[in-house]
Amino acid sequence: MRLLILGCAWLMVGIGVIGIFLPVLPTTPFMILAAALFARSSPRFEQWLLDHPRYGQPLIDWRREGAISQRAKIASVSLMTLSYGIVLFFGPPQLWLKLLIGVILVACAAFVLTRPAPGR
Repeated sequence: MRLLILGCAWLMVGIGVIGIFLPVLPTTPFMILAAALFARSSPRFEQWLLDHPRYGQPLIDWRREGAISQRAKIASVSLMTLSYGIVLFFGPPQLWLKLLIGVILVACAAFVLTRPAPGR
């Protein structure tokens, strides 16, 4: 079971890395999930992720306080807005589908914006 969880953790890291290059795919939620899976399968890799210069601090902030930095909130909501603009102009022709995507993105943005800022 430990190897299965470890494999899932690495899968989440891989998807998170892909998310760096695709604006529609978020990186941080996959890294949060990877850290949780590593905590159950490999303390060494969990520590590696927590010590990572780019992802470590946001993961620690999330674990300690459920917090998202102001900079990350701005980036996240900006990219959601950009992604929705792409969907509006180049996405599916069905209006109901565009509206559904918009509702989902608004709900995600509301979640991000209502998280506290880290109290460093």
